[in-house]
Amino acid sequence: MNQMIFVNLPVKNLETTKSFFGKLGYSFNPQFSDDSTACLVISDTIFAMLLTEPRFKEFTKKEIADTSTTTEVLLALSAESREKVDELADAALASGGSPANDPQDHGFMYGRSFQDPDGHTWEVVWMDPAAVEGQQG
Repeated sequence: MNQMIFVNLPVKNLETTKSFFGKLGYSFNPQFSDDSTACLVISDTIFAMLLTEPRFKEFTKKEIADTSTTTEVLLALSAESREKVDELADAALASGGSPANDPQDHGFMYGRSFQDPDGHTWEVVWMDPAAVEGQQG
């Protein structure tokens, strides 16, 4: 499985943002979109999850960055296995990173997160390929 990246971006008005990216020729995956989230397909392995600010707040303990004065994103990387999730998160913590959120274990999906030395939050996630394929049909 190729490693993928999911960039999570808070948005003030989801429909305005979807319209903008639609005009640029991008598509959205409706399976992972709802009234508070739109999955922007950038490539086969790169996606931006456009989240309304209230929805975005469910994923972070920090305030949403004021993009008129600062820049902030949540970066998510896929991993080949649960063990690879732990290896990357443990290495980050051993190398000067700090814990971000509690580990998440949903059986078919497992993830951990950390903050890099600059305070950017990185999430490392493994999803059971069989569960993902089951959702595709």
